Amino acid sequence: MTTTTLRPPVRPTPKTQRDAHKADRLWKATPLTWVGLVLGVILSLFPFYWMIVIASRTNDAANSWPPPFLPGGKLGENIARVLENGDANIVKGLMNSFLVSGTITVATVFFGSLAGFAFAKLRFRGKNAMLLVILASMMVPVQLGVLPLYILMAKLDWLNTMPSVTVPFLIGGFGIFMMRQYAEQAVPNELIEAARVDGCSTWRVYWHIVVPALRPAAAVLGLLTFMEQWNQFFWPFVVLADPANPTVQISLRSLNTAYFADNSQIFAGTLIATLPLFIVFVLFGRQIIGGIMEGAVKS
Repeated sequence: MTTTTLRPPVRPTPKTQRDAHKADRLWKATPLTWVGLVLGVILSLFPFYWMIVIASRTNDAANSWPPPFLPGGKLGENIARVLENGDANIVKGLMNSFLVSGTITVATVFFGSLAGFAFAKLRFRGKNAMLLVILASMMVPVQLGVLPLYILMAKLDWLNTMPSVTVPFLIGGFGIFMMRQYAEQAVPNELIEAARVDGCSTWRVYWHIVVPALRPAAAVLGLLTFMEQWNQFFWPFVVLADPANPTVQISLRSLNTAYFADNSQIFAGTLIATLPLFIVFVLFGRQIIGGIMEGAVKS
């Protein structure tokens, strides 16, 4: 027969209680924290609110002093003027930007995850040297390669076409490095070895094991790539000289070529160009934020 000895519950000491109280105070938001957060939100949202205010006013009201701080009733009229502006051709610019940004985003995520998996988990000669070359390519300013890249586009007869603003950016060093760093921790070596034992090829390991594990990082990379390419102005301005085949940023520039700028029309066009980015973030925001938080926990 065995006897069970019941121990009295351990009472927290005063020192333990003080430490717990300090920990609660450390994570509790102070009034100054709330003031800083509210101020940050206001400063972040004010440019968008100001864009809507000017886009919904006449050009005279936009240039008046003191400036108006409430939206007007001309938003629909100004948007209609932007859409009917033949010089801007903003509808074609939106379609071209969707095509270019979407293609580059899909290619960057696919090739970046594929190369990142190879650099993180596969063994082959020259892996470290190739990774150093990729990292070195990230240190070279884009402007230094404009002239040779423009000559190459001219020889390929791609000027004023969408391939000229799409093909050179299908893969980038940042995407490879980001996916490599994430795959290093997110994909266990034991899982890959188990798949090898079961007879999986390298492609099946990538598609059925690596891709699901890299999905949070792929969502973040996809959003960053889409935003970067959607806001791209310099290179499309160089190679797309034909105003009939612009991207959305070139269309916005065409709204500001007059001697007397129509600010209400410019801000209405900017509002139209900003809406797709807002829609993308609303649709994929939860997965993107989850990927950022998961990456922060892993690191």
